[in-house]
Amino acid sequence: MILDGVMLLWFIQVAIAVAFVAVDIHTTPEATVMKWGFVIITAFSGLFGALLYVLSCREPLPGTHELYVAAKWRQVVGSTMHCVAGDGIGILAAAVITSRLGLPMWADVLCEYALGFIFGWTVFQALFMKSMFSSYRRSLTGTFMSELLSMNTVMGGMTAVMVPWMTHNMDAMSPTGPTFWFVISISLCAGFVVALPMNWWLVDHGLKHGMMTVRPDGTPVPQAAAVAAASAALSGYRLVPATTPPAETPHQAMPDRPSRGKLASMTLVSFLVFAAGFLIAGLLGTLTMTR
Repeated sequence: MILDGVMLLWFIQVAIAVAFVAVDIHTTPEATVMKWGFVIITAFSGLFGALLYVLSCREPLPGTHELYVAAKWRQVVGSTMHCVAGDGIGILAAAVITSRLGLPMWADVLCEYALGFIFGWTVFQALFMKSMFSSYRRSLTGTFMSELLSMNTVMGGMTAVMVPWMTHNMDAMSPTGPTFWFVISISLCAGFVVALPMNWWLVDHGLKHGMMTVRPDGTPVPQAAAVAAASAALSGYRLVPATTPPAETPHQAMPDRPSRGKLASMTLVSFLVFAAGFLIAGLLGTLTMTR
Protein backbone atom coordinates (compact mmCIF):
# COMPACT_ATOMS: atom_id res chain seq x y z
CA MET A 1 0.00 0.00 0.00
CA ILE A 2 2.81 2.42 0.87
CA LEU A 3 4.69 1.58 -2.33
CA ASP A 4 1.51 2.09 -4.37
CA GLY A 5 1.11 5.56 -2.88
CA VAL A 6 4.75 6.41 -3.51
CA MET A 7 4.48 5.26 -7.12
CA LEU A 8 1.31 7.31 -7.67
CA LEU A 9 3.04 10.44 -6.41
CA TRP A 10 6.10 9.57 -8.49
CA PHE A 11 4.20 9.27 -11.76
CA ILE A 12 2.24 12.46 -11.06
CA GLN A 13 5.40 14.49 -10.50
CA VAL A 14 7.02 12.87 -13.57
CA ALA A 15 4.08 13.97 -15.74
CA ILE A 16 4.28 17.54 -14.41
CA ALA A 17 8.07 17.70 -14.83
CA VAL A 18 8.01 16.30 -18.38
CA ALA A 19 5.30 18.76 -19.41
CA PHE A 20 7.36 21.66 -18.05
CA VAL A 21 10.63 20.62 -19.71
CA ALA A 22 9.01 19.70 -23.04
CA VAL A 23 7.38 23.14 -23.30
CA ASP A 24 10.08 25.32 -21.76
CA ILE A 25 13.07 23.82 -23.55
CA HIS A 26 11.83 25.21 -26.88
CA THR A 27 13.11 28.62 -25.75
CA THR A 28 16.57 27.31 -24.83
CA PRO A 29 19.22 27.66 -27.59
CA GLU A 30 20.44 24.08 -27.19
CA ALA A 31 21.09 21.37 -29.79
CA THR A 32 18.04 19.29 -30.69
CA VAL A 33 19.51 16.01 -29.48
CA MET A 34 20.20 17.56 -26.07
CA LYS A 35 16.65 18.87 -25.88
CA TRP A 36 15.32 15.38 -26.53
CA GLY A 37 17.80 14.05 -24.00
CA PHE A 38 16.49 16.30 -21.23
CA VAL A 39 12.90 15.32 -21.97
CA ILE A 40 13.84 11.63 -21.84
CA ILE A 41 15.86 12.00 -18.64
CA THR A 42 12.96 13.86 -17.04
CA ALA A 43 10.64 11.00 -18.02
CA PHE A 44 13.01 8.72 -16.07
CA SER A 45 13.64 10.98 -13.09
CA GLY A 46 10.79 13.51 -12.81
CA LEU A 47 11.51 16.69 -10.87
CA PHE A 48 15.17 15.71 -10.53
CA GLY A 49 15.55 15.85 -14.31
CA ALA A 50 13.66 19.15 -14.50
CA LEU A 51 15.95 20.60 -11.83
CA LEU A 52 19.00 19.44 -13.76
CA TYR A 53 17.64 21.15 -16.87
CA VAL A 54 17.06 24.44 -15.06
CA LEU A 55 20.42 24.47 -13.26
CA SER A 56 22.61 23.18 -16.08
CA CYS A 57 21.08 24.20 -19.41
CA ARG A 58 18.18 26.66 -19.23
CA GLU A 59 19.33 30.09 -20.39
CA PRO A 60 19.04 32.45 -17.37
CA LEU A 61 19.04 35.65 -19.46
CA PRO A 62 18.80 36.16 -23.24
CA GLY A 63 22.20 35.84 -24.90
CA THR A 64 23.98 34.22 -21.93
CA HIS A 65 23.67 30.54 -22.76
CA GLU A 66 27.22 30.33 -24.16
CA LEU A 67 28.79 31.41 -20.89
CA TYR A 68 26.24 29.67 -18.68
CA VAL A 69 26.94 26.19 -20.07
CA ALA A 70 30.72 26.70 -20.27
CA ALA A 71 31.17 25.64 -16.63
CA LYS A 72 32.71 22.19 -16.55
CA TRP A 73 30.15 20.70 -14.17
CA ARG A 74 27.38 21.70 -16.57
CA GLN A 75 29.28 20.10 -19.44
CA VAL A 76 29.57 16.93 -17.33
CA VAL A 77 25.85 16.93 -16.54
CA GLY A 78 25.08 17.30 -20.23
CA SER A 79 27.49 14.51 -21.15
CA THR A 80 26.03 12.13 -18.56
CA MET A 81 22.45 13.05 -19.44
CA HIS A 82 23.12 12.47 -23.13
CA CYS A 83 24.53 9.02 -22.38
CA VAL A 84 21.81 7.89 -19.96
CA ALA A 85 19.02 9.14 -22.22
CA GLY A 86 20.29 7.21 -25.25
CA ASP A 87 21.31 4.10 -23.34
CA GLY A 88 18.10 4.18 -21.32
CA ILE A 89 15.91 3.82 -24.40
CA GLY A 90 17.83 0.74 -25.50
CA ILE A 91 17.82 -0.69 -21.98
CA LEU A 92 14.06 -0.22 -21.64
CA ALA A 93 13.43 -1.82 -25.03
CA ALA A 94 15.57 -4.82 -24.09
CA ALA A 95 13.89 -5.15 -20.68
CA VAL A 96 10.46 -5.28 -22.30
CA ILE A 97 11.59 -7.83 -24.91
CA THR A 98 13.44 -10.12 -22.50
CA SER A 99 10.56 -10.10 -20.00
CA ARG A 100 8.77 -12.53 -22.34
CA LEU A 101 11.73 -14.83 -22.96
CA GLY A 102 12.12 -16.27 -19.47
CA LEU A 103 15.84 -15.53 -19.27
CA PRO A 104 17.78 -15.62 -15.99
CA MET A 105 18.51 -12.19 -14.54
CA TRP A 106 22.20 -12.26 -15.48
CA ALA A 107 21.33 -12.86 -19.14
CA ASP A 108 18.62 -10.22 -18.95
CA VAL A 109 21.16 -7.68 -17.70
CA LEU A 110 23.61 -8.53 -20.48
CA CYS A 111 20.87 -8.16 -23.12
CA GLU A 112 19.95 -4.77 -21.69
CA TYR A 113 23.61 -3.78 -21.72
CA ALA A 114 24.04 -4.86 -25.34
CA LEU A 115 20.97 -3.12 -26.74
CA GLY A 116 21.50 -0.04 -24.56
CA PHE A 117 25.08 0.28 -25.75
CA ILE A 118 24.22 -0.27 -29.43
CA PHE A 119 21.42 2.30 -29.42
CA GLY A 120 23.32 4.84 -27.34
CA TRP A 121 26.45 4.51 -29.49
CA THR A 122 25.01 4.25 -33.01
CA VAL A 123 22.14 6.72 -32.60
CA PHE A 124 22.51 9.14 -29.68
CA GLN A 125 26.29 9.40 -30.02
CA ALA A 126 27.45 8.66 -33.56
CA LEU A 127 24.36 9.65 -35.57
CA PHE A 128 23.45 12.83 -33.72
CA MET A 129 27.12 13.86 -33.36
CA LYS A 130 27.91 13.18 -37.04
CA SER A 131 28.26 16.90 -37.79
CA MET A 132 31.39 16.95 -35.61
CA PHE A 133 33.03 14.33 -37.86
CA SER A 134 33.44 14.04 -41.61
CA SER A 135 31.25 10.93 -41.88
CA TYR A 136 29.01 8.61 -39.90
CA ARG A 137 31.71 5.92 -40.02
CA ARG A 138 34.26 8.25 -38.44
CA SER A 139 31.66 9.32 -35.92
CA LEU A 140 31.18 5.67 -34.92
CA THR A 141 34.93 5.29 -34.46
CA GLY A 142 35.32 8.56 -32.60
CA THR A 143 32.54 7.95 -30.09
CA PHE A 144 33.05 4.24 -29.37
CA MET A 145 35.41 4.47 -26.38
CA SER A 146 33.60 7.31 -24.66
CA GLU A 147 30.29 5.48 -25.00
CA LEU A 148 31.83 2.22 -23.73
CA LEU A 149 33.31 3.78 -20.60
CA SER A 150 30.17 5.72 -19.79
CA MET A 151 27.84 2.79 -20.49
CA ASN A 152 29.82 0.47 -18.20
CA THR A 153 29.31 2.80 -15.25
CA VAL A 154 25.65 3.45 -16.04
CA MET A 155 24.93 -0.27 -16.18
CA GLY A 156 26.96 -0.94 -13.05
CA GLY A 157 24.86 1.47 -11.00
CA MET A 158 21.62 0.32 -12.59
CA THR A 159 22.27 -3.41 -12.09
CA ALA A 160 23.09 -2.95 -8.41
CA VAL A 161 19.64 -1.45 -7.81
CA MET A 162 17.44 -3.20 -10.37
CA VAL A 163 18.29 -6.87 -9.77
CA PRO A 164 17.86 -6.94 -5.96
CA TRP A 165 14.62 -4.94 -6.23
CA MET A 166 13.15 -7.21 -8.89
CA THR A 167 14.30 -10.29 -6.98
CA HIS A 168 12.36 -9.30 -3.88
CA ASN A 169 9.32 -7.81 -5.64
CA MET A 170 7.78 -10.00 -8.30
CA ASP A 171 5.48 -7.16 -9.43
CA ALA A 172 8.59 -5.42 -10.80
CA MET A 173 9.21 -8.23 -13.27
CA SER A 174 6.41 -7.45 -15.72
CA PRO A 175 6.37 -4.35 -17.97
CA THR A 176 2.57 -4.44 -17.91
CA GLY A 177 2.55 -3.13 -14.33
CA PRO A 178 3.58 0.27 -12.92
CA THR A 179 6.11 -1.25 -10.50
CA PHE A 180 8.34 -2.31 -13.40
CA TRP A 181 8.55 1.23 -14.76
CA PHE A 182 9.10 2.68 -11.30
CA VAL A 183 11.98 0.29 -10.57
CA ILE A 184 13.59 0.87 -13.98
CA SER A 185 13.33 4.64 -13.50
CA ILE A 186 14.96 4.59 -10.06
CA SER A 187 17.63 2.21 -11.35
CA LEU A 188 18.46 4.54 -14.26
CA CYS A 189 18.75 7.43 -11.79
CA ALA A 190 21.27 5.34 -9.85
CA GLY A 191 23.13 4.68 -13.10
CA PHE A 192 23.22 8.43 -13.77
CA VAL A 193 24.81 9.14 -10.38
CA VAL A 194 27.42 6.38 -10.76
CA ALA A 195 28.29 7.55 -14.30
CA LEU A 196 28.94 11.18 -13.29
CA PRO A 197 32.59 10.72 -12.17
CA MET A 198 33.47 8.80 -15.34
CA ASN A 199 31.86 11.48 -17.51
CA TRP A 200 33.79 14.13 -15.61
CA TRP A 201 37.00 12.34 -16.60
CA LEU A 202 35.84 11.96 -20.20
CA VAL A 203 34.97 15.66 -20.47
CA ASP A 204 38.17 16.66 -18.69
CA HIS A 205 40.24 14.71 -21.24
CA GLY A 206 38.40 15.82 -24.36
CA LEU A 207 36.69 12.49 -25.09
CA LYS A 208 33.18 13.88 -24.57
CA HIS A 209 31.41 17.20 -24.25
CA GLY A 210 28.03 18.18 -22.95
CA MET A 211 26.08 21.36 -23.53
CA MET A 212 26.11 23.30 -26.80
CA THR A 213 24.56 26.55 -27.96
CA VAL A 214 22.60 26.67 -31.20
CA ARG A 215 20.91 29.92 -32.18
CA PRO A 216 18.48 30.01 -35.15
CA ASP A 217 19.91 33.18 -36.63
CA GLY A 218 23.52 32.24 -35.92
CA THR A 219 24.15 35.14 -33.52
CA PRO A 220 23.41 35.69 -29.84
CA VAL A 221 21.56 38.71 -28.50
CA PRO A 222 24.10 41.56 -28.96
CA GLN A 223 24.20 43.28 -25.55
CA ALA A 224 24.02 40.17 -23.39
CA ALA A 225 26.40 38.31 -25.66
CA ALA A 226 28.99 41.08 -25.34
CA VAL A 227 28.83 40.85 -21.54
CA ALA A 228 29.05 37.05 -21.76
CA ALA A 229 32.10 37.22 -24.03
CA ALA A 230 33.88 39.70 -21.75
CA SER A 231 33.15 37.58 -18.68
CA ALA A 232 34.27 34.47 -20.50
CA ALA A 233 37.58 36.08 -21.42
CA LEU A 234 38.21 37.01 -17.78
CA SER A 235 37.29 33.46 -16.72
CA GLY A 236 39.53 31.80 -19.29
CA TYR A 237 36.71 30.37 -21.40
CA ARG A 238 36.64 30.45 -25.18
CA LEU A 239 33.14 30.99 -26.49
CA VAL A 240 32.46 29.41 -29.85
CA PRO A 241 29.83 31.30 -31.86
CA ALA A 242 27.02 29.26 -33.35
CA THR A 243 26.76 29.14 -37.12
CA THR A 244 24.03 28.35 -39.59
CA PRO A 245 23.65 25.44 -39.95
CA PRO A 246 24.42 25.23 -36.23
CA ALA A 247 27.79 23.80 -35.28
CA GLU A 248 27.48 21.35 -32.42
CA THR A 249 30.60 22.52 -30.65
CA PRO A 250 31.38 22.75 -26.93
CA HIS A 251 32.26 26.15 -25.49
CA GLN A 252 35.68 25.36 -24.10
CA ALA A 253 38.87 24.47 -25.91
CA MET A 254 39.21 20.69 -26.03
CA PRO A 255 42.05 19.46 -23.78
CA ASP A 256 44.71 17.01 -24.92
CA ARG A 257 43.51 13.44 -25.34
CA PRO A 258 44.70 10.92 -22.74
CA SER A 259 47.55 8.53 -23.48
CA ARG A 260 46.77 4.97 -24.47
CA GLY A 261 47.93 3.76 -21.08
CA LYS A 262 45.65 6.14 -19.21
CA LEU A 263 42.71 5.29 -21.48
CA ALA A 264 43.34 1.57 -20.93
CA SER A 265 43.40 2.13 -17.17
CA MET A 266 40.09 3.99 -17.20
CA THR A 267 38.57 1.32 -19.44
CA LEU A 268 39.54 -1.25 -16.82
CA VAL A 269 38.04 0.94 -14.10
CA SER A 270 34.77 1.17 -16.02
CA PHE A 271 34.55 -2.61 -16.36
CA LEU A 272 35.34 -2.97 -12.65
CA VAL A 273 32.40 -0.65 -11.88
CA PHE A 274 30.19 -2.82 -14.07
CA ALA A 275 31.50 -5.94 -12.31
CA ALA A 276 30.88 -4.34 -8.92
CA GLY A 277 27.27 -3.75 -9.92
CA PHE A 278 27.00 -7.44 -10.82
CA LEU A 279 28.58 -8.42 -7.49
CA ILE A 280 26.18 -6.28 -5.48
CA ALA A 281 23.27 -7.65 -7.52
CA GLY A 282 24.40 -11.20 -6.75
CA LEU A 283 24.87 -10.53 -3.05
CA LEU A 284 21.59 -8.68 -2.50
CA GLY A 285 19.53 -10.39 -5.19
CA THR A 286 19.44 -13.55 -7.30
CA LEU A 287 21.12 -13.41 -10.70
CA THR A 288 19.94 -16.91 -11.63
CA MET A 289 16.27 -16.10 -11.08
CA THR A 290 14.21 -16.13 -14.28
CA ARG A 291 11.79 -13.41 -15.25
